[in-house]
Amino acid sequence: MNQDNNNVVKNHIASSTESIDLIDLFIQLWKGKVIIIAFAVLTIILAVIYLTVAKEKWTSTAVIAQPDAAQIATYNNALNVIYGNAAPNITDVQNRVVGRFSSSLAALSETLENKEQPEKLTVEPSVKGQTLPLQISYVGDSPKQAQAKLAEYIQQVDEQIGEELGVDLNDSIKLQITTLEDSLQTQEKVAQEQKDLRIKQISEALKFADEAKVTTPQVQQSSDVTQDTLLLLGSEALASMVKNESTRPLVFSGAYYQTRQNLLDIQHLKIDPKTIHAYRYVMKPTLPIRRDSPKRGITLILAALLGGMIGAGVVLGRNAVRSYKATA
Repeated sequence: MNQDNNNVVKNHIASSTESIDLIDLFIQLWKGKVIIIAFAVLTIILAVIYLTVAKEKWTSTAVIAQPDAAQIATYNNALNVIYGNAAPNITDVQNRVVGRFSSSLAALSETLENKEQPEKLTVEPSVKGQTLPLQISYVGDSPKQAQAKLAEYIQQVDEQIGEELGVDLNDSIKLQITTLEDSLQTQEKVAQEQKDLRIKQISEALKFADEAKVTTPQVQQSSDVTQDTLLLLGSEALASMVKNESTRPLVFSGAYYQTRQNLLDIQHLKIDPKTIHAYRYVMKPTLPIRRDSPKRGITLILAALLGGMIGAGVVLGRNAVRSYKATA
C-alpha cells in the first residue's frame, strides 16, 4: 500500500516537472520575443531581396493535333499526281506529317536544353496513353516572352517540315520524270521496231510478188491475207504499202498516251512549302497568369518560419549557456 502511494507521488512530481519545463520554455521564448521577431524580420527581408533578384519562370502551353486536309492539300495532291493509285490516303498522310512534326519538336527540345543558356521546351501527349493530341510547353522569363517563344518555335518547326516535305516532293518529281521519260523512250523504240519490222515484211512480200509476177490482187478480201500470203496482194499494192508505211507516223498504245499525260501533269506541278502545314492548333499558346517560381507567398511564409526558428534557437541556446555557467 505504501509502495503504491510512493509511485503516485513520483508520477505527480514528474508531471509537475514536465509542466514546469514547458512553461519555463515558453517564458524563455516570450522574454526573447524581440530577438525572435528580429530574426524573422531579417529572413523576410532576405526573402524579399531574393524575390526581387530571382529569375522568374512562366510556362506557356499549347495543344496541337494532326493537320486538316486543307492544310496538306498541296502535299497530298502532289503525291496523288506522282504515284497515282499507289499514293497513301489522306489519313496516312496526316499521321505521317504530324509524326514528323513531333519528332522535329523533340529534337529541338534537346537542342535547346543543351545550349549554353538552356531553354526548356517540353513535348508530351495531352492524353495519357494516346499519341495525339500533343501538349507543348515552354518556360520563359515573363508571360509574354514564354507565349511568344512557344509560338515562334512551333512556327519554326512547321516551316522546317514544310521545306523538308517540299524537298522530298521535288526529289520524287525528278525521279518520276526520269522514270516516265525512260518509259516513253522504251515505248517509242518498240513502236519504231514494230514499224521497221512491218516495212521489212511488206518489202519481202513485194520481192516475192515480183518474182512470181503477181501484179494485181489475187484475193477478194484483204482480211483473208496472212503474213505468208501477203504476196497475193500484188506488187502494185505492196509497193504502195511500203511507201505508205515509210511515211506513216509511229503507232502507240493507250498506255503510251497515259504515260505522256502523267509526265505532263508532273512537269507542271508547282510545290510551295508555305502552303504545307504539319499541325493544327487545338489550343494556341496561352498567356500564363501564375508564375512557376519563385512563389511569393510560400517564400515569405517559409522565410518567416525559418527566421522564427533561428531566433528561438538563439534565445534557448543563450539561456542554456547562462544556466550552464551559473551551475558551473
